[in-house]
Amino acid sequence: MRSDQVTKGMQQAPHRSLFNALGYTKEELERPLVGVVSSYNEIVPGHMNLDKITEAVKMGVAMAGGTPIMVPAIAVCDGIAMGHVGMKYSLVTRDLIADSTEALAMAHQFDALVMIPNCDKNVPGLLMAAARVNVPTVFVSGGPMLAGHVKGQKRSLSSMFEAVGSYAAGTMTEEDVCEFENKVCPTCGSCSGMYTANSMNCLTEALGMGLQGNGTIPAVYSERIKLAKHAGMKVMEMYEKNIRPRDIITEDAILNALTVDMALGCSTNSMLHLPAIAHEIGMDFEIDFANGISAKTPNLCHLAPAGPTYMEDLNEAGGVYAVMNELNKKGLLHTDCMTVTGKTVGENIEGCINQNPEVIRPIERPYSETGGIAVLKGNIAPDGSVVKRSAVVPEMLVHEGPARVFDCEEDAIEAIKGGKIVAGDVVVIRYEGPKGGPGMREMLNPTSAIAGMGLGSSVALITDGRFSGASRGASIGHVSPEAAVGGPIALVEEGDIIKINIPELSMQLDVSEEELAARKAKWQPREPKVTTGYLSRYAAMVTSGNRGAVLEVPKN
Repeated sequence: MRSDQVTKGMQQAPHRSLFNALGYTKEELERPLVGVVSSYNEIVPGHMNLDKITEAVKMGVAMAGGTPIMVPAIAVCDGIAMGHVGMKYSLVTRDLIADSTEALAMAHQFDALVMIPNCDKNVPGLLMAAARVNVPTVFVSGGPMLAGHVKGQKRSLSSMFEAVGSYAAGTMTEEDVCEFENKVCPTCGSCSGMYTANSMNCLTEALGMGLQGNGTIPAVYSERIKLAKHAGMKVMEMYEKNIRPRDIITEDAILNALTVDMALGCSTNSMLHLPAIAHEIGMDFEIDFANGISAKTPNLCHLAPAGPTYMEDLNEAGGVYAVMNELNKKGLLHTDCMTVTGKTVGENIEGCINQNPEVIRPIERPYSETGGIAVLKGNIAPDGSVVKRSAVVPEMLVHEGPARVFDCEEDAIEAIKGGKIVAGDVVVIRYEGPKGGPGMREMLNPTSAIAGMGLGSSVALITDGRFSGASRGASIGHVSPEAAVGGPIALVEEGDIIKINIPELSMQLDVSEEELAARKAKWQPREPKVTTGYLSRYAAMVTSGNRGAVLEVPKN
């Protein structure tokens, strides 16, 4: 056993004395030590129930002959961090979580791990750590929130942000906003639409690292507790069979996840996280992969914010496995990939029937023949940009208009709410990328303000920052290279015409090459916005959005 390094032999007597201080018995130390990585805290709604999940996992591990040991992982609530300096600390936690979990697991020589994440950066951060540490590992999340109900309609967090925009536009009263405030988030869990947290929890199933239902069983269902017990038992089975994360997270598994991403209409943040996970297994993930897979993968789901269905509806319709079974009818998945069940993808999804064709469209009758995410390139984004095509209204798939340029999110929001943005405009928010932010803030406030002001079908927004999964409309993020490193988005001037053509996967600045070269010659790097602490170290090491904003040691 790996844990023999800390439990067996005379040289390890000092180590055992410390286990004695923890109250562990000789019998417990003779069993495999299983790190139960719990993201429980009292600030993230998706994590407030993880104490229950943790106890259930520990019971499952013990029932199957292991010794469970809880260790912590941090998490940030993107909703609470939104729209202020806190959002600079959101994406950066992904790598902090991966690093700290790697450190905990290696320092204490765990034989196996059960990861208990739920929200945005927490899931990919722990997947990255699992690939690094490479001991038998199972994921079980805390589960999605139930949808709220306002005036007889299901609602979620994206509705709340848009209500603030409607209030600014004068189409909603303070009392209306208050009703939304009190009803849209009615339970614990990750917010109830296909936002980033739920996207990544669903893709954990698609990768093969989570059991069936991991992405969709609501947080408040008792079935979630049973799932956690089974995860604890399953990791011991994986330990006995020596099935490890790198046996599961292969290049084919990454492509499976990207295919399921397209069918579900996941958050554009998946196009940051899948490359980062791929990076951990040595896979060179070009975001252009998305277009090739999208071209042959139908979009089968329109979950909020793209449509009126929610995670609880997807769960009742058969969940991720039912979606995968639909995809397999056209041979779109690598079905021989190993999973944490000890079975292949093909064995797992066999017989998983679509129970509701209005929630999961049959593959013969999709929402569209192409997937939910598109990568756009052009002279403004030579290395690529990302849009959630499934959440763009038809009239905005092709758009041309004048640039309205802002060098930070706050200035853009002030202009939108002040009525200075009009139909036809293309809002450009720059110097918000991984280095420039630093931290690549999500632009949910400006996209929600645009929607709330009634401009969602007439105004586009492009940024070197990123978007919440709750954003909808022609919201094009991850523009690379970013402004902070002199990318072309830094050269856009007020009034320049920008041409967006999502079906043709293009985004062009209607300015001559000669003019762009002249502007580039005059461009000067900006002074860093942050010069101390974690953010400054992050900014020095982070790569562009098109590479997943992974960290690399700077080259001299």
